[in-house]
Order: sequence, then C-alpha cells, then structure tokens
Amino acid sequence: MAYELEERLVIGIASSALFDLAEADAVFREQGEEVYRAYQEQHLDDTLGKGVAFPFIRRLLSLNDLSPEDPLVEVIVLSRNDPDTGLRVMRSIQSHGLPISRAIFMQGRSPYRFMPALNMSLFLSANETDVREAVALGLPAGRVLGAVTADETDDQDLRIAFDFDGVLADDASEQIYQTDGIERFRSHETMNAATPHDPGPLRDFLASINRLQQCEEEQRTTDPGYQIRVHVSLVTARNAPAHERAVRSLKDWGVTVNDAFFLGGIDKSTIMRVLKPHIFFDDQVGHLTGTSRYTPSVHVPFGKINEADRLASTEARP
Repeated sequence: MAYELEERLVIGIASSALFDLAEADAVFREQGEEVYRAYQEQHLDDTLGKGVAFPFIRRLLSLNDLSPEDPLVEVIVLSRNDPDTGLRVMRSIQSHGLPISRAIFMQGRSPYRFMPALNMSLFLSANETDVREAVALGLPAGRVLGAVTADETDDQDLRIAFDFDGVLADDASEQIYQTDGIERFRSHETMNAATPHDPGPLRDFLASINRLQQCEEEQRTTDPGYQIRVHVSLVTARNAPAHERAVRSLKDWGVTVNDAFFLGGIDKSTIMRVLKPHIFFDDQVGHLTGTSRYTPSVHVPFGKINEADRLASTEARP
C-alpha cells in the first residue's frame, strides 16, 4: 500500500457514478465498442455532466482544506474504459475542478480487485455486476441509483445517511425477520440488546467518516467560527425495542452518528425529502425505489436477501 494513502479516506469511483454517461453508454450498447471509441474521441473536449455521486464526491474532497499539506481524502477513478477512451473522463474531472489525479483504466474489466492495495474504504459504480462481484469478495461497494440531483454550490454541508442492518451491521437479525417475522425479530433483539452485532460492509467507512468529523472538531477548537460540515444520520426500519441493540452496537464499534431515525416501517423517502442527504446507503432495492427519486441512493448488495435476488435474476434470464 502506498504510504501516503495509509491515513487517508480513499474512495474508488467508476466514471458511471461520477458522471452522467447515459448518451455514451447508449452508443456503446447500440453501436458497439469501435463506434463508442470514435464517439469518445470526437467528444473529447465536451465536459461530461454531473452524475449521481458527484455532489457527494465534491463535498468529500472539499474537506481537504482542513489539511492542505497532507489531504485527508483521496478519490481514485476505477474504470472499465481503456486509457484512450478514459481521457474524456479525466478532462471532465479537470473541467469540473475536482482534485482527482489518480486513475486505473482496464479495458472491459473492473479494477475493484485493487481496492485493498489502495486502502479503499468504498467503491461506487452504476454497474450492478461489478458491485455484486466486489461485495462477494468482502469488499465495501455500492451501486448508485436514481436521477441526478442539483448540486447546490452554496450549500457546503455533507450529509450522509446509512441504513443499519446489512449496511453498518451484518444481516443476521434481518434473516430472522425475513424467516420468522417481526415479533420474533423484536424478541430476539430485546434478548440480545447487550450483544453487539458483527460489523457489516460499511462499518469501516463510517469509522473513516468519523475521523473526518474529529478533524472538524479539532479545527473548531482553534477557530470558533468554523462551521461543521459533515453530518451523519442513521435511517432504519427498526423501532423500539429493537433500536437499543443498534445504538449499543455503534458504541461498541467505536463509531457515532449525529442523528438517528427509527422508523418502524415508515417509508424512508418521506424522511429523505426533508433530510436531503447527499448520499444514502441501504441494502434493499425496495427501500431505495422511493428514496432514489429525491436522494442520491446507493444499493449495497450484501447478505442473504441480496443473494436470493441475485439467484432469482440469474434464473429469470433466457
């Protein structure tokens, strides 16, 4: 692992998550690779529009002003493009003023296997296959969903929201709910309230976000006028009494959230329309169908419920 990446929050991002590639992707699907390559060459100087994850990435990178000499955050492009067709991506990054200088281009293949070597805490992509394969290898990854939302440049906050089961925690309790129902789930969680969950795929990512928050608090001690920018929320279908085990698990892991919404099955999109996070992570596509209309949403295909969805999707193919 490169020394300078050891203490940084490192994010891997596919161009499909960072930019709006709908037009280019249509050329590739409908006319093939050679026409696609020619199209990208012809549009080399046309800056790509902002994608689903763009507001999140821009705000995350802006936190490097807390440590200009040794940046806290590093974003690295992980792309299926070859270096030639990837030129448009890098020029677009420069045009948008994003401080991203590192990239891996692998023609027709996803570079997610390099995540551990680069100390990555998260990989974001719009490619479902790449994300599922990464998660199957135990890597923290998510598929971006939904329409591109406005990137309000006068709003400097970074609001991040997480589901709990199957995202921050493992899915052991979710399996009980799916198999035995809500009452058995509540009983199990009450009996095990003092027993922390095993961590899920994004627990370490939250820990990295917490370190950024600690840097902000240190900045505020020297500059009382500094405005805290990073805010983290837990948005879960749990409610009392199952909420207690979630809270205790976070404490046992040494991670924190600023706000918690224990919704007891209320549609999460109603909260998202008010909370307006710049990114929301959930392990169930059904929950994200509503949220993705208002919020940049990320599906983390972790656990048994997603394994079943993957098998059903495979069996449905002709």
